[in-house]
Amino acid sequence: MDFQFTEEHLAVQAAAREFAQTELLPGVIERDEHQKFPAEQIKKMGELGFLGMMVDPAYGGGGMDAVSYVLAMEEISKVDASASVVMSVNNSLVCWGLEQYGTEEQKQKYLTKLATGEIIGAFCLSEPEAGSDATSQHTTAEDKGDYYLLNGTKNWITNGSTASVYLVIAQTHPEKKHRGINALIVERGMEGFVVGKKENKLGIRGSDTHSLMFTDVKVPKENRIGEDGFGFKFAMATLAGGRIGIASQALGIASGAYELAVKYAKERKAFGVEIAKHQAIQFKLADMATNIEAARLLCLQAAYDKDTHQDYGKSGAMAKLFASKVAMDTTVEAVQVHGGYGFVKEYHVERLMRDAKITQIYEGTSEIQKIVISRELLK
Repeated sequence: MDFQFTEEHLAVQAAAREFAQTELLPGVIERDEHQKFPAEQIKKMGELGFLGMMVDPAYGGGGMDAVSYVLAMEEISKVDASASVVMSVNNSLVCWGLEQYGTEEQKQKYLTKLATGEIIGAFCLSEPEAGSDATSQHTTAEDKGDYYLLNGTKNWITNGSTASVYLVIAQTHPEKKHRGINALIVERGMEGFVVGKKENKLGIRGSDTHSLMFTDVKVPKENRIGEDGFGFKFAMATLAGGRIGIASQALGIASGAYELAVKYAKERKAFGVEIAKHQAIQFKLADMATNIEAARLLCLQAAYDKDTHQDYGKSGAMAKLFASKVAMDTTVEAVQVHGGYGFVKEYHVERLMRDAKITQIYEGTSEIQKIVISRELLK
């Protein structure tokens, strides 16, 4: 085993850290408070190559490995999880899915713009009655010969009103159940496609989360990804990689909160000395650091499995399950270390605590991760 990062890995990590500190940190509290999408910052992330990191350079991407992606996601997420979820969705769900399973025409038309950040994408699976049970798709894509007629509603869609390209999972052959599902590329502006209300969320409030409505939207046949009925397999394969992105986001939220807790503990005095000198605080920091390092190793293991073309279903699910719990536990303790100051917005940790919770829910709840892991164990 080699635990040393390459020079390229370290350069990517440093670039992401600098961007997060100089571009994302200023205004992050205000964006959270006003639910403001970080449009200017996302544009710069695209220009720096953070939105298509693993895409082949032939399509405008960075051609980097998944380890680089994990390192960059952690640094961005330390500061602004609302920005990092855009990065995760665009990289893991949209770009990866198109590059892996799209036609050459689809790649030239959509992937080249997505990889450079000229446009951003959205992944549309969840519905009012189909969250964890992704097989129960009520959105329909009726085969009309040379096009599909798309009808239905999607919920909790990241980049809902800011994306230009939407990968929509819909049922074409109900009698075939999950084998009758298709994945379609829907463009913003198609007639009958309406973006619904923006969700008022607990955390990642700068993220652009909306419901989407489709009423008799005509989607050309050439916009289908893969063969007829491939949609469910496409969604599951794409989400397997998405778990690595969200695990890395959770890792970043945790490590960001930990770093703030260490800094504060060295400055704040109680009973005549810095609180970092009190064993009660030292033990909290020790537990936080140990759990974060374990989460980091799980994230890197999953990335390594992906980079070496091994099955990363189990390792990705383990990384997301554990890292999301560490994010929740660490942020709660970081607020505790800050005491009363942890409860006010200017110290950042309360926001990180609110942001942490979603990592246990989206792209597969913790309970779903346990199902994925146990199925792999019991094969």
